[in-house]
Amino acid sequence: MVNSKASVTWNGALSDGHGEVRLDSSGAATLPVNWRARSQGSDSVTTPEELLGAAHAACFAMALSHALEGNGTPPTQLDVTASVGFTPGVGITGSHLTLRAQIPGLDEASFERFVDEAKEGCPVSVALSGIEITLDATLA
Repeated sequence: MVNSKASVTWNGALSDGHGEVRLDSSGAATLPVNWRARSQGSDSVTTPEELLGAAHAACFAMALSHALEGNGTPPTQLDVTASVGFTPGVGITGSHLTLRAQIPGLDEASFERFVDEAKEGCPVSVALSGIEITLDATLA
């Protein structure tokens, strides 16, 4: 079993406070976080939803790549974006995956089957089973 760890230091009240999220296991980043960015959006401060989107996109890509490799049709490239919605007072409302895939030798019907299975079965999707997960996928 592998445990991955992240932490945050928060200063102040929710409305005017701020924090720093640290990716402790990898040491790859320390990122600012605050309520304003979470509730209104920001192009310079992260949010829990952005971090969740990164996890969902990476997990989905790995699950799909694994299934395709097992089929003998490994992908050349998978470009995945996850857009995670948040509404103040409601919470996380959904995750929308967008995929553009380059997979030589795979027909459209098989592509759709593998994509749907990865969407449903990747561990992050399973963890997010309480929200709607949608997907737009294109085989290039």
